[in-house]
Amino acid sequence: MKHRIVVLGAGYAGAIAAGRLAKRLHRDDVSITLVNAGTEFVERVRLHQLASGQDLRPRLLRDLFAGTGVELRTARVAAVDVERNTVDLGDETLGYDTLVYALGSTAADQGVPGVAEYAYDVAGKQSALRLRTRLGELDAGGTVLVVGGGLTGIEAATEIAEARPDLKVALAAGGRVGGWLSDKAQRHLRGALDRLGVTVHDHADIARVEADGVVTGAGTEIKAQVTVWTAGFTVHPIAAATTLEVSESGRIVVDGSMRSVSHPDVYAVGDAALAEGAGGGQLRMSCASAGPMAWMAADAIAARLTGREVRETTIGYTFQCISLGRRDGIIQRVTPDDQVTSSVVTGRTAARIKELVCAGGFWGVTQPTMMLPSRRRHVAVPESSPARG
Repeated sequence: MKHRIVVLGAGYAGAIAAGRLAKRLHRDDVSITLVNAGTEFVERVRLHQLASGQDLRPRLLRDLFAGTGVELRTARVAAVDVERNTVDLGDETLGYDTLVYALGSTAADQGVPGVAEYAYDVAGKQSALRLRTRLGELDAGGTVLVVGGGLTGIEAATEIAEARPDLKVALAAGGRVGGWLSDKAQRHLRGALDRLGVTVHDHADIARVEADGVVTGAGTEIKAQVTVWTAGFTVHPIAAATTLEVSESGRIVVDGSMRSVSHPDVYAVGDAALAEGAGGGQLRMSCASAGPMAWMAADAIAARLTGREVRETTIGYTFQCISLGRRDGIIQRVTPDDQVTSSVVTGRTAARIKELVCAGGFWGVTQPTMMLPSRRRHVAVPESSPARG
């Protein structure tokens, strides 16, 4: 029997892992099934563009994986049983010998009342389209408030403000918007926000979201016809409902090869995994983490199955990219442990670099071995592993 590999989630991490495994392992010895709720690969790093009214090119998974040997399954994961090595898809159950968990993350309400009822987000394609529709309904002079002063919030606010200069756009953060950036980057950011007419509310902890705006912890009301929530992400609760060792936030705890520390036949990559990076810190939820995590997991699985040495490397960062509309941006150089340096690129050059990075993210999905020569090796012990229990 073939060794059954099941990959859950076809975001950046899951899609790269599935494609790389298909390049590393011989088709006679393994079956690779990629499960995803939708039929498209979603370029999540561009969803603020989609929400602002831009059209993105459809990326059908069937086209991306044509001829690779990866079997696609369009379904939502209802549950995972890591003791019996099964995945519940609602109307069917998949068995696996090796599981790659890459279900990603979604918007987190942080326990703030009213977020689910009244706020929009850009954490997924459908939610971005929902926001796009609502923005299209606003007349000139309409008000939009983006909550969250991190990368997603900054990009969403500036993209909307540039695409719809007739709207009044504001950005609110619990701390200082972009406060982690270097001084030069912060100055450029403030200049860009001023140029685009974005009103900034620093140190505005949001206590609740209402139909017509938000109320801060200090009792201040910020009125808005549309509230966009970008204040953090959370993982799906499926892993936490299993016997996998997870963090308090529900992320699967993995070792240096992205292997679960509690269940050796489970690997986790992307936002769903809690992994250590350079300097001993946790890798952040990001596309910058997803690709390297997927490479490491796929290579470790292939090495173990073919009886080869598992090589572990420490994942580190190089820069943070922020788009400020289509013609401006910030490329903030960081240390491997994600600490900002004084090195910054801004303006149109930064916007071009950011576009190359976004395009490169998708290219990495289509070229999971980065165009390096690859040999499909035979599995040392091809028979299926017995299920627990």
